[in-house]
Amino acid sequence: MSGAAHSLSFQDLIEAVESMPLDDQSMLVELINKRIIEKRRAELVAEVQETRGAFKRGEVKRGTFEDLMKDLLD
Repeated sequence: MSGAAHSLSFQDLIEAVESMPLDDQSMLVELINKRIIEKRRAELVAEVQETRGAFKRGEVKRGTFEDLMKDLLD
């Protein structure tokens, strides 16, 4: 986040967006939604890579629900 964004309160930011033309507001919403999707995708990729690494290191077990319950109760 840039320094300029830090100096605005959330309310100031909302008011600034509300003062924009409707088309610009719509464009901003689309841009923010795309960035959120990109960040979630990047987080998912990182989680998948970490899980694959854990599996390769032998830190992950495969099994049924019954296997899991047995491990938890042992």
